Amino acid sequence: MHTNPVWIIDDDKAIRWVLEKALARGGIGFESFASADDALNALYDASPRVIISDIRMPGTDGLKFLSRVKLEHPEIPVIIMTAHSDLDSAVAAFQGGAFEYLPKPFDVDQATALIERALAETREPSEAQNGEEEMPALLGQAPAMQDVFRAIGRLSQSSVTVLITGESGTGKERVAEALHRHSVRASKPFIALNTAAIPKDLLESELFGHEKGAFTGALASRRGRFEEAEGGTLFLDEIGDMPIELQTRLLRVLSDGHFYRVGGHTPIKANVRVIAATHQNLEERVKNGQFREDLFHRLNVIRLRLPPMRERSEDIPILTRYFLLRSAKNLGVEPKRLSDAAMELVRHYPFPGNVRQLENLCQWITVMAPGQTVELSDLPTDIRDPALHPVLEASGEGAAGPAAVFGGDWMKGLADEVARRLRAGEIGIIDDLTRRFEETCIRSGLAHTGGRKVEAAHLLGWGRNTLTRKIQELGMEAAHGEEMNHG
Repeated sequence: MHTNPVWIIDDDKAIRWVLEKALARGGIGFESFASADDALNALYDASPRVIISDIRMPGTDGLKFLSRVKLEHPEIPVIIMTAHSDLDSAVAAFQGGAFEYLPKPFDVDQATALIERALAETREPSEAQNGEEEMPALLGQAPAMQDVFRAIGRLSQSSVTVLITGESGTGKERVAEALHRHSVRASKPFIALNTAAIPKDLLESELFGHEKGAFTGALASRRGRFEEAEGGTLFLDEIGDMPIELQTRLLRVLSDGHFYRVGGHTPIKANVRVIAATHQNLEERVKNGQFREDLFHRLNVIRLRLPPMRERSEDIPILTRYFLLRSAKNLGVEPKRLSDAAMELVRHYPFPGNVRQLENLCQWITVMAPGQTVELSDLPTDIRDPALHPVLEASGEGAAGPAAVFGGDWMKGLADEVARRLRAGEIGIIDDLTRRFEETCIRSGLAHTGGRKVEAAHLLGWGRNTLTRKIQELGMEAAHGEEMNHG
């Protein structure tokens, strides 16, 4: 029997609250427990799909809880939270079979992405078989995406190494999964590892495994991701962040086809296809001595570039409909649809967070929009604000249409706006535009820092008190109440 898909376990009420808010925004069901003992009792009657748990708690601690879950429910991924400095706990968590280690203080978006990844890897059997395999990154008619589809088809009978490049959120892991699913290795494991998310001290053990006694706290032997992916595909995300010494070890595996566990002396054969991904310019990192040139050439056999959303705006309507259907299905509600005006607005938004940001928007709409048909006014403020999104004015007083949105020089756009208002006989233009300019800067700053006011103020060039005063003067408290609470 399944209950809410995510269980949160932490004796700190503030941590539970932050995670609950983040999951609610993402349309993900959750249940919270103040202790591991409460969660263990609940496991007799129900089981979640993912657990995120603190380590240090009164009663049963997180590591004992982890060992119980892995013994009785080995299929449930457990994400362990602990203090940055507590490396021994992190090692113990990985040894105990933790899905991932999340250091505190953590970024809320990072935590949500980690939970979503764990959920994706534990699909319900019915979900995995119902044909919903067409993944969001693999929907679309844009020419650049068609190139990606053709490449996946051409590579279906090959085990050649592939390097996927593209901005964060473009769907690199989805493409790696598709490459695996359409390959001769499809019946074997697909193992994904974000090399930037693993603490440097643990990455070698995570990749190659370790022998008992290899380092302090290594109480048992452990298989690494290479062994887990035997016969299948190993996806190494954010490869550009891999430390140089580990790059050397990875090159050796790709060259020789075998590796050693940490502390081991017996070579282990690696029958694994490696797919790597990065949002960084690897050529530039090679020039700067941050990435090995020989490893770069080993990885760069076939390169697939994923386009950002701003280069595939024609795909936004089909992706939006797909995400709205999926969000509605996950929540057990009727899917919402965007009015023509709302869809036009969304289609011309630049989506700096790419497919992931569009997916998050659709989850927000499913949870927050009041009616079945979503109008312009129902969209989040940052999507519909005229200062950020001039397409709104196309439906107003004769301003430039959608083709002009986000193109060219923003100062020219400002000059055109001033000229239009002057022709219309408006007064107080500077006050109004300054207000909109400042509100846009504040909103963007808070969005960038996850609502942290001190950091946003620093980045914007103000003191915290100035930022707080501006928020009050502009009447932004209600609109940004949630961010303010995080400040």
